[in-house]
Amino acid sequence: MTIGISMAERVRTLEGSPTLALAAKAKALLKAGKPVIDLSAGEPDFPTPEPIKQAGIRAIHDNRTVYTPASGIPELRAAIAQDLTTRQGVSYEPSQVLVTSGAKHALYNAFQALCDPGDEVIIFAPYWVSYPAQVHLAGGRARIVATTEAQGYQPDLKAIQAALTPRTKAIVLNSPSNPTGALMERERLQAIARLAMERGIMIISDEIYDRLVYPPAQACSLLQAEPSAAAHTLIVNGVSKTYSMTGWRIGYIAGPKPLVEAMGALQSHSTSNPTSISQYAALAAFTQPIPDVAAMLHEFHQRRDRFVGGLNQLPGLSCFMPGGAFYAWCNITQLGQPAAVIAARWLEDIFVVGVPGEGFGSADYIRFSFAASSHSLQEGLARLASWLRQQKAAA
Repeated sequence: MTIGISMAERVRTLEGSPTLALAAKAKALLKAGKPVIDLSAGEPDFPTPEPIKQAGIRAIHDNRTVYTPASGIPELRAAIAQDLTTRQGVSYEPSQVLVTSGAKHALYNAFQALCDPGDEVIIFAPYWVSYPAQVHLAGGRARIVATTEAQGYQPDLKAIQAALTPRTKAIVLNSPSNPTGALMERERLQAIARLAMERGIMIISDEIYDRLVYPPAQACSLLQAEPSAAAHTLIVNGVSKTYSMTGWRIGYIAGPKPLVEAMGALQSHSTSNPTSISQYAALAAFTQPIPDVAAMLHEFHQRRDRFVGGLNQLPGLSCFMPGGAFYAWCNITQLGQPAAVIAARWLEDIFVVGVPGEGFGSADYIRFSFAASSHSLQEGLARLASWLRQQKAAA
């Protein structure tokens, strides 16, 4: 007799990442010889800068391939603390920094450390797909506060206040945003910080795209806007986007020492240390000049202008101009079908891959990544234009 396996509720109701699922489907189509234009990936399409790669190679040759302290090697924690102190304008000690296996792991640790069953976390929509899932895995409940394109995706303070309850433990910020590319205004950050301090709520500030900002836009961290909120703030960041190190899996979280120590203890019982080789490679990113970063930013800026400008010239589509990150958040409401349907049709009809907005909290948008070659972006625009003309002719 076969006995069925009863899985925990937290995984029975958990959905996989739509971005990773689409990327896998696109790769399968490519392998089958289809002319796929994949504009779904949330990673730079540049190689990791050479000084960083060489640091990783040296770490292997120097036999730095054993366990490290669970919270990260002291040199890397110190380098991150110094970088934060310089850029945030708030003093950080190495003991306030936890090195993690990517920024996603840092966020996971934060929700696990903060949330008891039934606790609530405020998340602004559109949101990165993993925020609600990670809150759910911690036993918490995501309270979604909508933002709109008309308001530049700036959260409304009254809407935040209305969402607060006695169970609210944290507010998640993401600026620049995935998927919209919007940057939060300094005055809005100050207001949210002061509200959190008044209510005794933590702010989790996901700043993974903070160095991918396109002039004249200017990045403003929560603590740059309101330094006094440091005791109520967890800063999440990493090397994946800035240094094109997605596969190296190094992120970090910084904040009040007792909370960081608690997350370090949690990590010691889950993953232990992040990969030793990757930590030494990341140390080079923080301590050596990396001119590739400016070159990548310049290229992304040019791609953004051409691709978003091109989308806005296509009848039936419109696109918010992102101030940062490398995503085009494309409005498809004029096409009369939800994003999941349109994205599936584009994949099937013209082999163009975009991520439907349902996973980000909106069925009216599709997210494209312009972290792709200029040729791919231009070809994607051409295919979309052809598809839209055919739809109009068939109507």
